Amino acid sequence: MTMNPLVKLGKLGQSPWLDYIHRGMIASGELARLVSEDGIKGVTSNPTIFEKAISEGHEYDAQIQEISAARKGLMEAYTGIVTEDIRRAADVLRPVYDATFGEDGYVSLEVEPDLAYDAPRTIARAEELFRIVSRPNVFIKIPATAEGLPAIEETISRGVPVNVTLIFSVTRYEEVAAAYIRGVKRLIASGGDPRRVASVASFFVSRVDTSVDKLLEETILRWPGSPRAETAISLLGKVAVANARLAYARFRAIFSAPEWRDPASKGARGQRPLWASTGTKNPKFSDVKYVEELIGPKTVNTMPPQTMDAFRDHGNVVDTLTLHEGEAKAVLRDLGILDIGLEEVCEKLSRDGVQSFADSYRKLLAAIERRLAPSPA
Repeated sequence: MTMNPLVKLGKLGQSPWLDYIHRGMIASGELARLVSEDGIKGVTSNPTIFEKAISEGHEYDAQIQEISAARKGLMEAYTGIVTEDIRRAADVLRPVYDATFGEDGYVSLEVEPDLAYDAPRTIARAEELFRIVSRPNVFIKIPATAEGLPAIEETISRGVPVNVTLIFSVTRYEEVAAAYIRGVKRLIASGGDPRRVASVASFFVSRVDTSVDKLLEETILRWPGSPRAETAISLLGKVAVANARLAYARFRAIFSAPEWRDPASKGARGQRPLWASTGTKNPKFSDVKYVEELIGPKTVNTMPPQTMDAFRDHGNVVDTLTLHEGEAKAVLRDLGILDIGLEEVCEKLSRDGVQSFADSYRKLLAAIERRLAPSPA
C-alpha cells in the first residue's frame, strides 16, 4: 500500500501543518482525523482565515449570543471568540505536542496586525493572549517588521513560544534568527527552561514569485528576443524557491554555529523555518510546486486545504532543500543581472502583508460587531 505523501513528509523530517481553522472542523472531528490519518502536526491561523470562518458559518452563533447577552465590548468579544478556537484546536493537537516533546503540535494565534509597528504593545498583547489561551502548545504570531524584532526577542525571553510571520527576505530571516537566539540566551540567564519555548520562522514563498514574475514579464516585453529577455524567461517561477532555499542554508549554518552550542547544550531548540504562502497562485505552475520544491529536514510547511488535498493525492516526497544552495545562488545572481532588487520587492511584500492582515482584521471586527447587534424589532 502506498504511503500517504503527507505522512512521508513527516518521515523525512518536515512537519505538515494546516493553514486553516474554523470551529466546525474542530467540533466535527475533522481536525482530529487530519492529525491521525494525514500526520498533520500543527495549525496556523490569521485574521483572514478567522474573518471568513465567522462571516460564513453558524458555528459561532451560540457564543456570540452569550457575548451579546453579557453586553461585552467588541474587543472582549473578538478575543473570546478567537481564543476559544485556538484553545480547542490546541487540545486536539496536544497528543502531538506530548509525543514530540514540544517540537510540534502547535496552533498559532496572531497578535492583532494594527500592533505590527509597536513593539511594547506587541509584547504585552503576546503575553496576554498566551495567558488567556492557557495552553503550552500555542504559538503567538508576531510579524517580522523592524519593530517586531525587539518584540520577538523580549517575548521569547519571557518564555512565550513565537511564530515569527511575514518573513520574505533572507536578510530579515537572519535578523529574526538573531533575535530568537538573544531571547533564548536571556531566558536561560534568568533561570528559565529553554526546552519549554519553541519558535518557527514563517518564510513566505509564492507571493515572491507573484511579484517578481511581473517584473520579469515586463523585462521580456521591453527587450523581446534579447539575452536579457531569455534570462528573464529562464527565471520565471524560480525566484521564490531559490530565496527560500538560501534561507534554509542560513538556518543550517546559524543553528550549527559556535554561538548556538551553549544554548543547545541546555536544551534550547533551533528555530525551524516554516514555509508559508505555499498555495500556487499561478495556474501555469504545479499545484504542489511550493511543497515539492521545499522539502527538507527540520522544516515545516503550512498548507491551505486545497494544496494539502493536492499533495495528498499526487505529491512526490524527496529532499529538495539540502545541498541546493548553489542552484539558488545562481538564480538570484541572474536576477541581479536584470537589475531587479529582491530586497526592495521583499520589503514591499512585508508592508503589503501587514496591511492585508490589518484589512482582514478590521473586516473581522466588523463581522463580529454586526453579529453582536440586536436584531430589529
